Amino acid sequence: MFNSKEYEWADVTVVTAGRDVQGIRGVSYTSAQEKEALYAKGNKPHGIQRGNKSYEGSIRLLQSEYEALNAAAGGDALDVNFNIIVSYGNPSKGDVIHTDLLSGVEITSKPKTLNQNDKFMEIELPIIMLDIIEDYQ
Repeated sequence: MFNSKEYEWADVTVVTAGRDVQGIRGVSYTSAQEKEALYAKGNKPHGIQRGNKSYEGSIRLLQSEYEALNAAAGGDALDVNFNIIVSYGNPSKGDVIHTDLLSGVEITSKPKTLNQNDKFMEIELPIIMLDIIEDYQ
């Protein structure tokens, strides 16, 4: 039997520094690798050369969650290194749980924006990390 159900935001759990983050509004992360075509004789590439890998993303938090993160970091979340665990799925719905580990995460900047008629502040923190381990056990 084929299950075509997709994971929903309601089925995502994000754990940072051992704590289930309740005030998270979004998470994104990507892995990339430098690649370039290797040219020699002729005008077609002879191969593809690979360089460094990089990992980056962002987390979107409510202001209260951001303030808690800053406090847990001793006042400045730019000064700490932590892991983030992202789990997709709801076992009560029969989902298979998939877990990604974002290892050695650091926040690169702390922008704040609030506009007229906003009902709450949402803060998007850009992050870099040492590795992304997919289907982490």
